[in-house]
Amino acid sequence: MVTPRAGAPSRAEPCASITLRPDDRKALLQQYRDSSTPALRLRCHILLLLDAGHPWALIAAVLFTSSATINRWRRAYLRGGIDAVLAGTPRRRAGRWWVGMIVRWVVTLAPLDFGFARSRWTCDAVALVLRENHGVRVSRETVRRRLREADLVWRRHRPVVRRRDPERTAKLAALRELLQNLPADETAVFMDEVEVHTNPKIGSMWMRRGDQATVETPADNE
Repeated sequence: MVTPRAGAPSRAEPCASITLRPDDRKALLQQYRDSSTPALRLRCHILLLLDAGHPWALIAAVLFTSSATINRWRRAYLRGGIDAVLAGTPRRRAGRWWVGMIVRWVVTLAPLDFGFARSRWTCDAVALVLRENHGVRVSRETVRRRLREADLVWRRHRPVVRRRDPERTAKLAALRELLQNLPADETAVFMDEVEVHTNPKIGSMWMRRGDQATVETPADNE
C-alpha cells in the first residue's frame, strides 16, 4: 500500500483549484511580472495557474515544482489571503493598478457617491474607500504622492458670478406694458424683495493642472 506524501492533494480532489478575487489576481500578476525574487514569482505563478483551472500535474511539470509546493501556497491563500502569500515581500509595485481609478474618482465623482457627507475629496477619504472597497491598504501620503504624479494639483476653485435671469428682458417688458395700460380705476402696488447674498467660503480640491474648476457665486456684492 502506498501512503500519499504529506501535503499532496487527496484522491477526492486531485486538481483542486482556487478562485482569486479580481484585486488579488491583478496584484499577483503585477508581482509575477515585476518581482526580482524567484520564490515570489513562483508563488504568484502557481496561484494564477490554479485560478485558470490548470491541473496540478501540468503546473508541476511546467514550473518544475512539486504538488506539495502547489498545495502549500494554495492553502496559504485560502487561509490568509494574498497577505499570507506575499508575506515578507515588498508590495509597493503590486498596488499601482489603482492609481488610474482614484484619479477618476477625484476628477469626475464626488464623495457623496460613496456615502460620505462631504463635497470634496481628501486623501484620507480616498485611502478609506480603497481599503474598504478594494482591499488596498495605503496611507494618505501615498495617495497624495500618486495624485501629484498623475499631474493633479490641490487648489481653490475660481469664483464666477451667477448668470443673470435669461427671461429678465421679457419680464421687464411685460411689467412696462401692464403699467402703461393700467385702467384708471386700478392702482399698481410695488413690493421690493431685498436679499443679502454673501460669497461662499471656497475650499481647495483636487483638479487637473491647468484646468481650474469654477464655483458659482450668488452675486457680485454691488
